[in-house]
Amino acid sequence: MRVSRRLALAAALLVLSTATRAAVRPPKLDYAMTTLPNGMQVVLLEDHSTPIVHLQMWYHVGSKNERPGHTGFAHFFEHMMFKGSKNVEPEGHPSYISSVGGQSNAYTNEDATVFWETVPSQYLPLILWLEADRLGSLRIDDKAFKNEREVVKEERRMRIENQPYGRLQEIISDQAFQVHPYKHPVIGSMKDLDAASVADVREFFQTYYVPNNCTAVLVGDFDSKEALSLVTQYLGRVPKSEKPVPRDIPKEPPQTKEKRVTIQEEWPLPAVVVAHHITYDGNPDSYPLHIASKVLSDGQSSRIYRKLVYEKGIALAAFGGGNIIEDPNLFFAVAIVQPGHTTEEAAKALIEELDRLRTEPISAAELQQAKNQFARDYILGRETNQSKAEVLGHAAVIHNDIKTADAEFDIFQSLTTADVQRAAKTYFTPENRLVLTINPRGAK
Repeated sequence: MRVSRRLALAAALLVLSTATRAAVRPPKLDYAMTTLPNGMQVVLLEDHSTPIVHLQMWYHVGSKNERPGHTGFAHFFEHMMFKGSKNVEPEGHPSYISSVGGQSNAYTNEDATVFWETVPSQYLPLILWLEADRLGSLRIDDKAFKNEREVVKEERRMRIENQPYGRLQEIISDQAFQVHPYKHPVIGSMKDLDAASVADVREFFQTYYVPNNCTAVLVGDFDSKEALSLVTQYLGRVPKSEKPVPRDIPKEPPQTKEKRVTIQEEWPLPAVVVAHHITYDGNPDSYPLHIASKVLSDGQSSRIYRKLVYEKGIALAAFGGGNIIEDPNLFFAVAIVQPGHTTEEAAKALIEELDRLRTEPISAAELQQAKNQFARDYILGRETNQSKAEVLGHAAVIHNDIKTADAEFDIFQSLTTADVQRAAKTYFTPENRLVLTINPRGAK
């Protein structure tokens, strides 16, 4: 990092350290965006502060694009993309990257699958060739498919099934949604993973891993004209799909009355969840909901932690927030109930804190603190090539409007306490509420 940038960051953080003062707006991202003839979107941002480049390949497919009985395919296919292609052996992709001193990985969520590489800038042609090769000629054979299926199943066991409260998020989603695919977890179910076939995987690849469903984001030490020529040379040669990418996602019907559910799990202590359906990422209401999330549940100074853990001693832990993503999702609050207290106490306390956002405005100090927390995250989220690419990719793919990469800062700073209360009144209603109690198995 250059000295001037370090000083600028230090100055910005100094401003943010006082909750009563407004944040200084950071510089906007100086990007360029174009679309190749094969339909692939390309975003370029020059950053000559270090001699590296970072590439992200955003495929607009996540777990919400999966059909019933085929859950886990998006995440499973993330694994398959490392199993070799016409000119690269299995696991050869990350080996090439590490051999030149670079890093690479991938992730899948409900809405997108993202593959990324960071390498010294002279190796830009290498990573473009690698991505083009697996996009154009991925190897999908029965042996690799079966081996990787077992890897994904073991990942599910380790991350979800063998962890205390590991199934919490998928239980919440399963109870909150009726028809929308957000109902099922990103990693999928064991039953669906066992039932998957090579033919299913090939169909998934041919449907969603096409140039016209991909956005390439390149940030780093390059000349934009030369970089675009290289991107066109390698990625632009992959043929466009002649079929439109399906977007037939079932729409969740509005919830019209409160839902209360009690279930049992092999957990050491009871958990209580209060959840409400909310709007999608980028909707005007999503911004005050972000503020509400920080006020209610961001850290140990947040309202629900202070009230349930410190003041009342009802909960051993309390957390939550708004899951604000591409389609309407949930705002939820969770309490792990302290021995000696009841789940009814915890549910009542959580509902009171959510209702409080509806009945009275948050304080000016709370609003300013939340704005400054957002500004802090905004600045730190633009410090590396990777974080800049993440911001640009999210704006281009999830918002379908790359201008939001910079526009959201001003939106957050202009929010008022009335905006937050209005959003709470809209979504935190009794008829839109799920109260979920999860008791240890065998408990009365």
